[in-house]
Amino acid sequence: MLKYISLLLITAIALVSCSKLVPPEPAPEEVLAGTVPGLTQAQEKEHLVGDAFFGKVFGTADGLGPVFVQTTCSNCHVGNGKGHPSTMVTRFGNNQGSAFDYLNNKGGAQLQPRAIAGYVPEYLPSEANVITRRLAPIVMGLGYIAALSDQSILANADSADLNGDGISGRPCYVDPSSFFIPQSFHIPNNGKYIGRFGKKAEKVTLLDQVVFALKQDIGITSDFDPQDIFNPLSGNFTGDQVADPEVSSYVVNSLVFYMRTLKAPERRNAEDPDVKEGEKLFGQIGCESCHKPDHVTAVSDIEALSNKTFHPFSDFLLHDMGPALDDGYPEGGAASNEWRTPALWGLGLAETTQGGKMFLLHDGRATGIEQALSFHGGESQNARNAFFTLSETQRKQVIKFLMSL
Repeated sequence: MLKYISLLLITAIALVSCSKLVPPEPAPEEVLAGTVPGLTQAQEKEHLVGDAFFGKVFGTADGLGPVFVQTTCSNCHVGNGKGHPSTMVTRFGNNQGSAFDYLNNKGGAQLQPRAIAGYVPEYLPSEANVITRRLAPIVMGLGYIAALSDQSILANADSADLNGDGISGRPCYVDPSSFFIPQSFHIPNNGKYIGRFGKKAEKVTLLDQVVFALKQDIGITSDFDPQDIFNPLSGNFTGDQVADPEVSSYVVNSLVFYMRTLKAPERRNAEDPDVKEGEKLFGQIGCESCHKPDHVTAVSDIEALSNKTFHPFSDFLLHDMGPALDDGYPEGGAASNEWRTPALWGLGLAETTQGGKMFLLHDGRATGIEQALSFHGGESQNARNAFFTLSETQRKQVIKFLMSL
């Protein structure tokens, strides 16, 4: 009996000791996970199906490659957040002055530096005189952006700077994909539509983005784009033995639904006095001219996304960001010095998903907010200058506000 009691005591002590070693579960606003509020039970289940595909590791039996960048979506979008420099994609081309050659006959426009066994990976061709690298974006809250009407984006456009504030944001009109089905809120312009996804707003819909990433990043073909990629320097043999398309529309649509139904990053410490003052200063120095805080979605086939106010801090327009951020690479309807205003939500959690250190801007060159702001030029020049004329205390308040997003 005494042995039994002693064993119980030892077990209890061990459990208490272990509980002290296990960190508490993080609050919902401290992680980049979870679904948009208001989904039905069936939609929650559908989200989990997409989640499984998002984390799936593709192998040669699944049709990986023959050339590729990563083997799974989650390798680039770790924890659904911003990517790490070690997983950046590389795009390249040849600037001929009057024209830009994406070097498609040399494996362009994106480099696939890895290959399946027995196949030759791509390398940068000597003709490439423009090379740009891109961090993977955060994937939270994308359903709200997808549900935003074109008219809402156009309402903030001022391509001729008629209001004289030095900001001339313009929508990025791009050719739609062959499988694009316009929604009631899409407004055509000479056969083109407004892009809202991608660093330079080169993709109109999340479906476009998913189909592109499956093929260009993992080498996986689908019902939407069934032709495999290959290294043209090795001939047109694809190198894998899996019939195309390698995944069905069910897989692609599940991934799209997963991304549409990820919740938006939540604010933290919003009532902190310094955060409140920083938010006020953020508007006063002109940052909100591009980083618009509030938007309202249109009617959506997902009721939880219909007529919802969300706070991405972006206008989803293209802006000239000056010579320091000119990557020499035009894309879609954007010039090389133009970038779509990135949403700032989730900024304060970037370190969490980037391995404990923050990497900002399209190529991760900035390791802090002040450094990122120092590269801003072009239309953002006045706001940048205004930030650096603030007192040290005021600059810290602005940064504290941004870290609360």
